[in-house]
Parts: sequence; C-alpha cells; structure tokens
Amino acid sequence: MSHYLNFEEPLRPLDNVIDNLSAETDITVQQKAKLQSLMDERDRKIKKIFSNLSSWQKVQLARHPQRPYAIDYIDYLCPNFIELHGDRNSFDDPAVVTGFGKIDTQPVAIVAQQKGRNTKENLYRNFGMMRPEGYRKALRVMKLAEKFNLPIVCLIDTPGAYPGIGAEERGQGHAIAKNIKDISSLNVPIIALVIGEGASGGALGIGICDRFIMMENTWFSVISPEGCASILWHDATQASAAAEALRLTPEYLFEYGICDKIIKEPIGGAHRKWDESFVKVKNNLLNQLKEINNIGTNNYLDQRINKYNTLISIE
Repeated sequence: MSHYLNFEEPLRPLDNVIDNLSAETDITVQQKAKLQSLMDERDRKIKKIFSNLSSWQKVQLARHPQRPYAIDYIDYLCPNFIELHGDRNSFDDPAVVTGFGKIDTQPVAIVAQQKGRNTKENLYRNFGMMRPEGYRKALRVMKLAEKFNLPIVCLIDTPGAYPGIGAEERGQGHAIAKNIKDISSLNVPIIALVIGEGASGGALGIGICDRFIMMENTWFSVISPEGCASILWHDATQASAAAEALRLTPEYLFEYGICDKIIKEPIGGAHRKWDESFVKVKNNLLNQLKEINNIGTNNYLDQRINKYNTLISIE
C-alpha cells in the first residue's frame, strides 16, 4: 500500500510495521508472534472501518489508484487474450480494450474500459473516458462476437464519456446512442461488470446487458457526485451529500432491480487483495454465463425488453 484514503489512514502505521517485519529474512519466534498479533489488530481495524462505509467513501474506493483495473482482470481471466484495435473508420481509442479470449474453457469477447496508473498512462488511456471511436470499436467487436456466437463480457470503469470538442464534433452522442440501440438487439448473452466507476452515458454505451453485476465498492449513476453537486448546489465540494442523494452504490441499485448481483470484495477493498478479487470475479462470471446458457433462449432482445420494462414499472 502506497496510497491511503482519509478513512484508511489509521491502517498506515500498522501496515508499515507489518511490512517491515514481514521483510525480515531471519525472524524469531517472538517476532512471529508479534507479527501475528499486529495482523490480527489490523484485521479488527479494517473490519471496523469498512463495516459502515458511506456512499461517498465507496465512491472514493471505486477510484482508488491501487485498485485492479480492466487489464489486470483480463490478464487473470484470459491469459490467451487477443486484443483487437481500431473502429475501421478513424483510429484506435486506448480508453477501451477489446478482443477475444477464454475464461477457463469458455470463449468470450471482452470490452473493457481502462484507466492509467500514472500521468503518462492516463494521458494515453484518456483517464478511461472513451471517444466516439472507442464506442464504434466496442460495437464492432460485439457484432463479431454475435457472428461467432460468443458471449460478451463488459468491464465498466469510467468517469464518463470524453466531453471534449473534438469528440462532440465526431459524433459522441450519436455513437453512444447507436451502441445502446444496436447492443440491445445482439443475439448473444451479455454480462456487464462494474469494477470501479460507472458514470453517465460513458458507462451506458457498453452497459446494455442481460446480467448487470457490481463489485461491492463501486458506483453507477447518471452523473458523478461532483457533477451533481455543481448543478444542484453550485458547489462541487458538496459531492458527499450528492453521493448519498444519488443512491449510486450497489446496495441501492440491487434494491431497485438495476443490479442483478453484488460481488463481495476482500475485507478492506479489492485494492488490498488482488488475487482474491480476481478469483471472485472469475467464479461469478462463469456462474452467470452458465445460468444464461441454461435458460436456452433464442431471443435475447425480448429478454432485455422484459428486463428494462420491469425497471420502468418499478419507477
């Protein structure tokens, strides 16, 4: 751990001592006992801190810079992943990673939004904000998946679609709208998994699906808390209040029927135990794919119409 959120700060001293002790090559019995005691104390603190997180704290966890990103999940899920580039019209958008691979023995198409770990990577990935070319690339790969009768897995992690002038000039709104329309009618199973942020049309442009899953410390909303606060109170610092009002966390969305499944994260968040997070995601994806296949439908469009009509009736 090199980055701590404000509410995680009490864990920093313990982590430092534990890391230093763990790095010892010749550790005594007394030191082992002390190490175990410190680890137990850290576990108790983590459970206390994470037992009652606010919506704003979950938003912060979803943005944690040490959280696993899309490529990290892809490397674990599909070691044989073959990436496809370009929209066959303009250029390649690095904010979205697309291609084909196998999760165990299950062939899948993957469409995933990718952020960067540092300034250089974030500039290259455009902070995970897709341009029109990215949405066209995503749709191209999804249609290829339909052609070869492969299920689609979408990994969502974006602060929104890129709002720049160039993107608007090249048809940002149209690209997102076309994706929503065309993805809705694809006749293959689609699973969308929120691994971080899911903001606005930026997420919806690859988020139409048969199963909508969320990691425990993520969020999905029509607008970011900061954007909402700027509009309602003309003050972005009211983001914490906006996060509560938006009801954007998985628990609320599951209650409303938007989220179909919540994947519990390791205690302390996905950024603390990547391997455990990878295993949970893999098992849940395979289970969802199996459930969809067992339904045996030949018309995914009708199934999606029923799903979203149910949501409309709830509202």
